[in-house]
Amino acid sequence: MKKNIHPEYYKDAVIHCACGNEIVTGSTVKEARVEICSKCHPFYTGQARKTVTSDFTGQIEKFQRKYGAKKK
Repeated sequence: MKKNIHPEYYKDAVIHCACGNEIVTGSTVKEARVEICSKCHPFYTGQARKTVTSDFTGQIEKFQRKYGAKKK
């Protein structure tokens, strides 16, 4: 490998989230700020939609009413 072309690697880099969470990790940047992390993201906290099929139920019924599909 060529010398003096790689950025410096920090083993104790800190990532600061807007929610106040701090994550210590390795990075080429000493400190970073993010708006959302795994502690406050809706997908990881369980606040995200649980099932996709329940969201499409109303759309299917609307399609059937609009195009006259009959239920058996």
